[in-house]
Amino acid sequence: MVLNSRSLALLIAIIVATLTALSLSSLPDVNSVAVLIGFVGAFVGAFIVCFIVLEFVIFSELRKIYSVFEQFRGVALDGNNQNVPIKKMSAELFKFANTKEQEIEKLKQLETFRKEFLADISHELKTPIFSAQGFISTLQDGAIDDEEVRDRFLEKASKSLDELDHLVHDLLSISQLETGEFLLTLEDFDVLKTVKQIFEQLEVKAQTKNVTLKLDAKKNEVLINADRVRIEQVIKNLVVNAINYGFENGEVVVQIKTGKEKVEVSIIDNGPGISLEHQDKIFRRFYRIDKSRSKEMGGTGLGLSIVKHIIEAHDSKINLVSKVGKGTTFSFKLEKGSDEEN
Repeated sequence: MVLNSRSLALLIAIIVATLTALSLSSLPDVNSVAVLIGFVGAFVGAFIVCFIVLEFVIFSELRKIYSVFEQFRGVALDGNNQNVPIKKMSAELFKFANTKEQEIEKLKQLETFRKEFLADISHELKTPIFSAQGFISTLQDGAIDDEEVRDRFLEKASKSLDELDHLVHDLLSISQLETGEFLLTLEDFDVLKTVKQIFEQLEVKAQTKNVTLKLDAKKNEVLINADRVRIEQVIKNLVVNAINYGFENGEVVVQIKTGKEKVEVSIIDNGPGISLEHQDKIFRRFYRIDKSRSKEMGGTGLGLSIVKHIIEAHDSKINLVSKVGKGTTFSFKLEKGSDEEN
């Protein structure tokens, strides 16, 4: 007989009724009828009370515990005779542990990045500040009386402060981009017109290295839907980089290709190229392939990082293709303007 609340209540009721009948039969002046009535009454009362207590208080809780125990042990089996609850529990535990491990690893990376960033920013800010301080201190020590020295040192101090101002503006820009504190102002505009304006701004700079600026497009007008100011900043940064780090007497081409839904913008140079070891790092803040040369060019080391964030804010991606000695191509795709034909 399987032990359950009914069978156990029946057993207890029989014991209670028997003991009651024996107690009654031992009393004087009690006949067999009274003993029988006492037995039946004790049996019925004991059975009802015991069944209710056992079924709704004890066995109900035991069944809950047993159910949990079965799940934990994997007693419930699927069609392949596999422990489904254990597998499910193991998968969830593994997923939880894996998620926490990734979070811890990300925190470690962020801490390392924070330390590196503080070291980099301290160095970058220190250089122009110390330079300006040095020139001004020299003038205060008496060099200001020499007109030629005074003008030269004031010009150098002014240049150092301009570099500091440029660095601060770039830092503010990248901070806003990374934290999402800026909103894109999307509008339809002619990207060819924007490129031509950039070429006019950089004409003198290109001439100093005898670099030819060229626009390659099949149409006279190509409309894109983007933030005009930010995209102008992107193209200008990439063209300036191509001029600065390309060969003298070289060529920088801005190529515009129109697809069905996107417009691809490529900035191509025939410079020295970028080796593979640097290609996955150049979009980092303050990363420079040739630090000494970068300082000569006056860059802040934030240009490409800003480019990357602006393009990603447009739900796109900046692509890099480069080979040492064969030049470099940066490209990205943007949404076509509403009036642009396929």
